Amino acid sequence: MLEVGSKAIEFQLPDSNNNFVKLDDFKGKRVVLYFYPKDNTSGCTQEALNYKDNYDEFINNNTVVIGISKDSSKSHFNFQTKYELPFILLSDESLSTIKAYDVWKEKKLYGKAYMGIKRTTYVIDENGTIIYADDKVVAKSDAEKVLCFLKK
Repeated sequence: MLEVGSKAIEFQLPDSNNNFVKLDDFKGKRVVLYFYPKDNTSGCTQEALNYKDNYDEFINNNTVVIGISKDSSKSHFNFQTKYELPFILLSDESLSTIKAYDVWKEKKLYGKAYMGIKRTTYVIDENGTIIYADDKVVAKSDAEKVLCFLKK
């Protein structure tokens, strides 16, 4: 996991409409970057809906919400449309940003090891510095935990 106090790593990834988005596009705002394993799975849907339910609070706190997974832009479009998600979803099929943010980890399921995204949330301040990092995310309450941090 990247350290609090370190500079956030720049990226350029396609959103659900295949428009490229850069971290630098949001200078002057805080950015929540939440990395999640897969669209339309129970935990990832809970996390997305938690951000949706709290979205206005993030906007009121000058904060952009961005979800990143290795799913395709088309998958993100379908996920975003199905649940009316108001925030940005970015596709990192090459894993470049996922690996740069150190969230590509070995996981185990039924005793079998495999590589996948470890659910992780970062908050980046207006100047591009990481001010919050959590890799012990509880999907259904991640947004509230981040909001509590932002309101300190």
